[in-house]
Order: sequence, then C-alpha cells, then structure tokens
Amino acid sequence: MNREYFRVLEVNLSTGKSKVLQIDGRNIAVGGSGLAALLFERFGRVDLVWSEELQPFILAIGPLTGAFPLMSKTVAAFKSPYNDQYTESHAGGRSALALRFADLDGLVIIGRAKRLSSLEIGSRNIAINEVPFMAGMDADVSGKLLRRMSRGGSGHRSILRIGPSGEIGSAMACVNVDSYRHFGRLGGGTVLGNKNLKGIIIQGDGSFDLPEGSGYKKLFAEVYEQVTGTEMMRKYHNLGTPANLQSLNDIKSLPWRNLQQTSDAGAIAGINGQRFADDALLRNGACSGCPVGCIHIGYVREKFHEDNRYTYKQVAYDYEPLFSCGSMLGMANPFDVLKIMDVMEKVSIDSISGGVALAWATEALARGIISEKETEIKLAFGDGAGYCRAALLLGTGANDFYRLLGQGTLKAAEVYGGREFACVLGQEMAGYATGALYFTAQSLGFRHSHLDTGAYSYDQKHDEKDISKAVSFLLNDEPGRSLLTSMVCCLFARSVYSEEVLARCSQVLGMKQIADNLSGAGERIRAHRWQLRFACGFSPEDIVLPKRFYSVRTWKGPVDGDYLDKLRREYGRKLTELVKETNRTAQDKQG
Repeated sequence: MNREYFRVLEVNLSTGKSKVLQIDGRNIAVGGSGLAALLFERFGRVDLVWSEELQPFILAIGPLTGAFPLMSKTVAAFKSPYNDQYTESHAGGRSALALRFADLDGLVIIGRAKRLSSLEIGSRNIAINEVPFMAGMDADVSGKLLRRMSRGGSGHRSILRIGPSGEIGSAMACVNVDSYRHFGRLGGGTVLGNKNLKGIIIQGDGSFDLPEGSGYKKLFAEVYEQVTGTEMMRKYHNLGTPANLQSLNDIKSLPWRNLQQTSDAGAIAGINGQRFADDALLRNGACSGCPVGCIHIGYVREKFHEDNRYTYKQVAYDYEPLFSCGSMLGMANPFDVLKIMDVMEKVSIDSISGGVALAWATEALARGIISEKETEIKLAFGDGAGYCRAALLLGTGANDFYRLLGQGTLKAAEVYGGREFACVLGQEMAGYATGALYFTAQSLGFRHSHLDTGAYSYDQKHDEKDISKAVSFLLNDEPGRSLLTSMVCCLFARSVYSEEVLARCSQVLGMKQIADNLSGAGERIRAHRWQLRFACGFSPEDIVLPKRFYSVRTWKGPVDGDYLDKLRREYGRKLTELVKETNRTAQDKQG
C-alpha cells in the first residue's frame, strides 16, 4: 500500500493483451476521483465520441482502502453515453477491497472484444473468456453464471455485470456490483456493452500488510468507535435513508406522480421507511470493510406454479430507488415498489432514471402526447403490475419508443413533446424537491448527482435568498467531497473523516507525502475533473430546466423562478471561471 506510484492494470480487449503500469502522481491525485481523472487524461479522448473502442472504462480505489472503516467505495469513470461527457459513478460492495487484495490501485479497460466476453483479473492472473451464450441474460442470472465460472475466492471476489439494457445501448444502463450495489448513473453499463464485456470478475487473491505497533491500532479503534459507538452513523443502520421518505413528505419536498405534488398525506403511510422496515425488511447487509450495515434488503414473493408454490427474492432498497419507483410513480404498497425495483435490477437499468422516465411517460400518456401504441400498456400512477411490465420493456428496448426513452427523458420529449414536465436536472432527478439551490446544484453539478453537494440540506436550513452566499456554499462544499471520493470514503462517513483525520490515517500508514499534500488536494482534484468535463463539451448555458421545476411548491411556498435562474447563472459563471483559471495555470506550467 505504501508506495510512491499508482499500480494500474491496463487491459486491451481488442488485442487480448494486458500490462501493469506504474503511474506517477499518487501524492497529488491521491486515488479514487483524482486517480480516475489522471487515468482519463492519459487514456481518454475528449475529442472522440464515447463509443470509440479505445475510450477507457476506469476503476479506481483510494489509499486507505482496506485499512480503515468505510473506505469501501470504488470510482468508475468513463465518457458517458448519456451526454458524451467525462463522468464518474461510485459503488460499494466488494469491488474496492477485491482490487486492494489484487494489489491494484486502478483498472483501465480499453478496446472491444470480438465476441461477448467476461474479464477475470487477480493478483497473479488475467483471463478474457468468450461468453456469447450470455447475450441478453439478465443481471441476476449473469451473476450466478459468472460465480460458477470463476474459481473460488468468494470472500474477496467481486463480480460486476450488465443486463440486456447495456447490450442494447441504453444510456440508463447501470453495472450491477455484487448483487446489491451499482455503478448506477449516466450509462456505465452501456460502456461495457459497447466493449462486448458482459462481466468483470475481480479476484482479491493476494494479501497486503498493515502497520505494526500501537499507532495504527489506536487510530483504527478511534475511527471505529466513531462509526459504531455513537449516534453519528447508527441512523444509517436502523431505518436508514428510507427515513427520508417521511421527513421529505412532511416538508412538502418529496416528488409524487412526476413531481405534480410534493407531498401525499395518505399514500406516504404505505411506503415510508417504517412501513418498509415493519413489513418488507429481511436483513441488513454491508459493503466490505464497513461495520455499519446500511444496505437494507427486503423481499418479494412471486408465484411460480399454479399449485400455490412461491419463490422469495431479495431486493436491496434505499431512499433514491424508493422515491423513483415509489412516490414518483404514485405507489402506496412496499411490495409493489420492490417488485418494480427487482425488474430494473434484472434488466440493469439505473432505477432512479428508469423510474423518473416512466413517470414522465405516464403523464405524457394521460395528456395524449403519446398513446398505448408507444407504451404497449396503459401506464397509470399507482399500477405496480403495469410498471413492472414497463420496466422490462424499457430495459430491453422493446420498441422504438422505449429505446428512445432509454437515451434520456429529454430525448423522448424532443420527439413526442412534453419537455415542460420532464423531471430532468442534467439527468433524471433524484428525490429532493427542496428548492432552488438543489435544482441548481444537480442540474449543473459534475455528475448531476445529489451526492456531490449538500444543497438539499442548505435549502432546508436557509430562507434568505442570498445568491452569493448560496453559490459560495456550493463552491466551498465541493473540494471536501472531491477529497473524500479520492480517498475513497463512503460519503455517509463524511462527518467522521475530516481532513485532519484523513491526514492522520495517511500518516500512520506511512504515506507522509499524501498526508502533507492533503491541504488543497480536494480543490486540485475538483478543478481537474471539471477541466476534463468542459473539454468534453460541457457548458452550463446548454442546460435549461423544464418548466415543471418552476411550479414546485415546498413548505416555503412556490419556488422563486427568478432566484433559481440567477443562482444557475452565477454558479455556471463560477464554474466557467474555475476551468479557465485551471487551463491558464496548466498552460503557464507548460510554457
């Protein structure tokens, strides 16, 4: 772990060759988001479309992975099929620890296999296996087959795979990771599908040393106590993020029925966090290296024989898919929501984008903009069986309409109409209708992700309409999160891992130069990521909010459209200035 360079495996699927690279920059780029940007700058082409076979699919972990609690995430980076721009997606599961045990900081996959294949890597082996018989298989069946095909290593083995959505080129296709986690947003599954790669098996078949002596043990115990012995993290284990359903509904900030409402006093009782815990919760799970156990796993029962025989399936749930497949679709029964999520899991569609897209289609059908000729079924808010069928049609690209919708809700709205009620903030929105700053942050944010910012929290705490203060909050919040996603820490633990604690953790592992360079590292990494995104064509002026966001009413009253527009202009201007300054600095160094 303690070395001056990144150890990265490069795999070329076109040639079948691979090599291990020693890449400088560890003390500046740190890992995770920083390493991913460094690797994309080296391997990616900002001037070529995402589907060019030499465009990379990148996995990167952090310097503290495997050494401290909740350092359990992996960053995937690629040029997105959704917007043709550089992006990241983050996932937990076993992937980070498996890469650490394989003695790798990163994996870069380039090229395209001649036939549908799987890639298996470990600390001492690599294999590219042709699997044409897996074409069209869902992610659940694919995972079971890949487990049987790989030899041993179940404890330290991670299996990534795609479903049919990635093979048909859906911009919403995700990568399923170890059954319950995902590289969810912006189309990573289709990047792998474009490479003819059905799955990636990471065998953590090596070992690594941890420091001897009391220093490391004492610091580990201190951090462990913070994440297990206090209320700080306990909420994530108990009801977990599904508790947000009730709290956001109470303050009129939970999107219902394609954001036509922000609360529903009656229906929320059927799908709030407590109802899921009481009726549907089977057990808790955890990512490798995490003692918290925030993964909530529910169950659904399906009849598979006319003689009243049933099968039980496990479905992981948290707030975002419960919003998108629950309140956004007008659902009021926890098992109906889980069944919709189970279908999206199998076809490997990002459930946030998938649910929001189907909500738009439901309203479009009700308005007569589209017909059942396009949807093939009568979509209606609250109809769980109908949405299960629609999720399958969307994930398999059953007709021209669903294939177009899979490229993004706005793409469908451009052809059929209905842009004004498309709930898209750069990509299909996450479940926080808290107000102007959140709409600004997600629409213009680096990943169009609620996790990149605390804007939804700022909206709830601030009534004043101070543009400078609000934009300063966004700009000041980003570097710290960039540092955490470079370490790579679960953002649930952001209150535990301050910069001072991260420096101590790095120091005790012998990474003195990383510890010494942490001050300012988040800002450097943030600037580098934005530099790459702008180079791929991102422009704040290109993103225009649909009218639906200007008609939202929260506990504060109606959203102030003028304030929202001014926030977006100012934040966009600041991001543009940031990238211009970063480019000037880079040119000065070269000159």
